[in-house]
Amino acid sequence: MTSSVPPSSQRSGTPLPPSNLPSKPTHETQSMSNQVFFAYTPPKPALSVTRSLTTPHASKDTPSNLTLRLVGSHPLWAHHLWNASKILSAYLDEHKDLCRGKTVLELGAGAALPSLVAAANGANKVESCGAFSPPSPCLSDLGKSFTDAVCCSIVPVVITDYPDKELIDNIEHNAKVNLPDTYASGRIAVQGYVWGTNTAHLLSALPPTTQTFDLIILSDLVFNHSQHHAMLRTCRSVLTPCTGSVLVFYTHHRPLLAEKDLKFFDIAILPEIAEMSDPDDPFGRGYGFCRDKILEMKAGVMFAEDPGDEDVRATVHGWKLWLE
Repeated sequence: MTSSVPPSSQRSGTPLPPSNLPSKPTHETQSMSNQVFFAYTPPKPALSVTRSLTTPHASKDTPSNLTLRLVGSHPLWAHHLWNASKILSAYLDEHKDLCRGKTVLELGAGAALPSLVAAANGANKVESCGAFSPPSPCLSDLGKSFTDAVCCSIVPVVITDYPDKELIDNIEHNAKVNLPDTYASGRIAVQGYVWGTNTAHLLSALPPTTQTFDLIILSDLVFNHSQHHAMLRTCRSVLTPCTGSVLVFYTHHRPLLAEKDLKFFDIAILPEIAEMSDPDDPFGRGYGFCRDKILEMKAGVMFAEDPGDEDVRATVHGWKLWLE
């Protein structure tokens, strides 16, 4: 992870502001489709705002309401609760097996709604080892203590955003308020992370028996066109092959640039090349993913006064990436 702060146009972690979005949007998201189980009240201008979201969960000991605090204003646009995050969260609620007992990583989390829903739906549960055989003969000498350690390994949710104190503190606040026991037990980890950089500290949050993430969440990040390679590098390096998946949900906030948004998926499915003279070469480097579109849903426009087709700007798209 870099220690210096890059220019705002190159920052990773939360969607960079589209060039034509107003600095102070006057409209929040319109009412959602009836298929999405969220309800909230637009905030009053303040240093922080609170949203209450209602969604059914897998077990009775998880909250049915998630109260999110957003940063009051931020150059990385973490002061908005984006449509894609709400639709993605509803999708996780409807497909709980994507979360239950799985390791989860979110990039550019903002208020971290999808991560918190994943945690509430079982991504933070303790692994059950069943019958266990040490992976190496030398470990047999450790006996029951080693077996117990593996059985009690925690499957965490790792929530990340750009390493800015305000962003990270706000995510920690949301985790503590909504899932206090889960957070206190270490089953939720919050980290600052710059896309495309060394992933060692992300992987260090995993249990000793786990080396990769089963689910990676990218919510409304693909309009960061200059960061497509960086996001994909990270996903490629930490995703569990074959069984793992990356959920990429987004809206074309700038319809004229929709083709550039979709370049993310074109780059993702290009064959991986072992050696490249330029690691960010958009014409040659790929990451070897498979892709499939899994969802398209209307959610209302984020900023009613923006230019461009309102139908396009009101639509959330969901894709799945995986490695064979």
